[in-house]
Amino acid sequence: MIVIGITGTTGAGKTTALNELEKLGGAVIDCDVVYHDLLKSNITLKNELESRFGPLKDEHGLIDRRKLGNVVFHDPAALEDLNAIAHRYVRKAVRDLLDQAERQERPAAAIDAIGLFESGLAQLCGVTLAITAPPEIRVERIMAREGISREYAQSRVNAQQPEEYFARRCDYVLNNDCASAQEFGAKARALFEIILREQAN
Repeated sequence: MIVIGITGTTGAGKTTALNELEKLGGAVIDCDVVYHDLLKSNITLKNELESRFGPLKDEHGLIDRRKLGNVVFHDPAALEDLNAIAHRYVRKAVRDLLDQAERQERPAAAIDAIGLFESGLAQLCGVTLAITAPPEIRVERIMAREGISREYAQSRVNAQQPEEYFARRCDYVLNNDCASAQEFGAKARALFEIILREQAN
């Protein structure tokens, strides 16, 4: 089974690309979903976060992500500590999901992570792929997808690393300047077919 690390900017089309990999029989591991599930279910993680950042649970015993965000986003050292803790738990969960995909005899599994390299998840991958798109196109897509203002969408785009940051770290780059999701899906599928063929040899 080939493990493909997928990263890139918001609004670039990662979801469209990953849907194509699923159609080819691949498993998709969304690290945001993994982390949010862990915040709900993993008692050890909750306790470790509270021992570092103070009381964070709401009345239902769940981590209040807004409260946690308020603690870390104005304190670089706290954010670094949060990332170190979260990455450790996410890596273990991702390894378990990769084992599950292997048992299912999937041809591939994709790890979808904005912090693919920072988290150490890239070390689990056979190949890495950056999905990029021009900033102005990404702003339009985020506005349409989330119903937010141009100013807010632009601030989201500006807060991320530039395309080059992802492109120069990855084995493959898939640029989404396509006119439609269907066109980009076909482009992504063609690349995944090439990657699967190359890795099979």
